[in-house]
Amino acid sequence: MSATQQHPQPDLVASLAAIVGEDRVKTDPESLETFGRDWTKIRDPRPSAVVLPGSAEEVQALVRLANAERIALVPSGGRTGLSGAAVAADAEVVVAFDRMNRILDFNPVDRQVVCQPGVVTEQLQDFAEENGLFYPVDFASSGSSQIGGNVATNAGGIKVIRYGLTRDWVTGMKVVTGSGELLDLNQGLVKNATGYDLRHLFIGSEGTLGFIVELTMGLASAPKDPTVLVLAVEEMDAIMEVLKAFREKMEINAFEFFSEQAMAHVIAEKGLQRPFETIGSYYALIEFENPDGGDAVDAAMEVFEHCVESGWALDGAMSQSIEQAKTLWRLREDISETISRFTPYKNDISVKVSQVPAFLADVDGLVSARYPDFEIIWFGHIGDGNVHLNILKPDALAKEDFFRQCGEVSEEVFSIVQQYGGSISAEHGVGLLKKPYLQYSRSVVEIELMRQIKRVFDPANIMNPGKIFD
Repeated sequence: MSATQQHPQPDLVASLAAIVGEDRVKTDPESLETFGRDWTKIRDPRPSAVVLPGSAEEVQALVRLANAERIALVPSGGRTGLSGAAVAADAEVVVAFDRMNRILDFNPVDRQVVCQPGVVTEQLQDFAEENGLFYPVDFASSGSSQIGGNVATNAGGIKVIRYGLTRDWVTGMKVVTGSGELLDLNQGLVKNATGYDLRHLFIGSEGTLGFIVELTMGLASAPKDPTVLVLAVEEMDAIMEVLKAFREKMEINAFEFFSEQAMAHVIAEKGLQRPFETIGSYYALIEFENPDGGDAVDAAMEVFEHCVESGWALDGAMSQSIEQAKTLWRLREDISETISRFTPYKNDISVKVSQVPAFLADVDGLVSARYPDFEIIWFGHIGDGNVHLNILKPDALAKEDFFRQCGEVSEEVFSIVQQYGGSISAEHGVGLLKKPYLQYSRSVVEIELMRQIKRVFDPANIMNPGKIFD
């Protein structure tokens, strides 16, 4: 069955239209296909309808209708998720927040901006820049992902090593719970020691407890002259030595890594130049600020030379302008888009930073042995222990067979994750794809407590049911 075969009851369509307006209810095949999925390709979208509310009051009315009629609701933001959390595969009604896309207020003293959940990440970044400030949570999908979705998945990205996760920038939020109540949480306060901070339950909850309808986000000082250095290394252990050396001498904004296979795909697809002639097994990308006209660059060069002399780094290149820095970043940031045509099977996993080399070697050895004909692409935010394992589908292999084979080895991959005390999902969430493996990162007691929390906020189980756990 495809998204085109769903036929919602006329009474349901009329009830939805009475809340949001007739032109804000979509049942045509193209809309069902577009709004019923995220970036994953494992489950086909099968929503019964799509609604686009324009206010918190309309969201409340939709939730109350869903309770009365026992209709399941699935939230939809930028639809860039990678865990299936925004997939409507069982005739649910999709609640898309694209219309709720306004910045509502800004206070330069508090350095806080109030916005609706449909504001695109890049829109918030641009607004901050226009006001001499900086929204630091950044990733490849910033041009299409929405703030509400970022918060609902506690998005990470490329600068966690300095600025933290999305969670660290949410100073307040309004949410509509599964029973239709509107909660106004924390209200932008920096200090608030009045019991449980319910805000943090909704951050990372993937829409299973309630729908975010307004956010107050903190902003930071704008970085000054960000400079990028790319290094080639031969061994993963050496990357950790490079990380240690740089962190001892200077503050860094980002520390990313990617394999030679990953860079080769980007260069071939995007027509970029290699940063230098030397070819390593891996590459480290480091970003730092250079506010004093050269002192930071001198310090970085000193550390780089130490890394070369110590045998950790083979070669390197440093940006000389903002444009060059952006070009070097593309070697890392364009990987996901470049390999998407291969229908990759993705694993977003994390361990303690110090454990990354041994962990990566164990997982790489397992996958290479089980599937020697599959190409494996590694990249990630190694400065915070988050690595992305991507297995590329051969052209001749059917998608269903490929995902089945990869799924078979996932149990073994996550068993290794469990041995290291790591996470099966560092920043992409659980959704549908990671749900069968949640026990590798969470205890039976923890999972049951999460179920109990969901029953408190969503007693009728209408808010994104079937995601995270059944």
